[in-house]
Amino acid sequence: MRYTILGLALAVGLAGCQSVLKSEPAAGTLATGEKVLVDDGSCPTGLVKEVTGSVPGVPRQRECVPAPS
Repeated sequence: MRYTILGLALAVGLAGCQSVLKSEPAAGTLATGEKVLVDDGSCPTGLVKEVTGSVPGVPRQRECVPAPS
């Protein structure tokens, strides 16, 4: 029981973690609506680029958001 609770707490804690990529994924590799964080230097200090995948033929959405801590 104790290990189950510990495992659950660890899983919930890690679920909020999102890695930050150094460059945008290649075209066609993000699912529609999938979001990734990219730190390629295009946003001001303390911010990273959030890229949202879209359907083919529609440009991806990009915006600067606060960097995860």
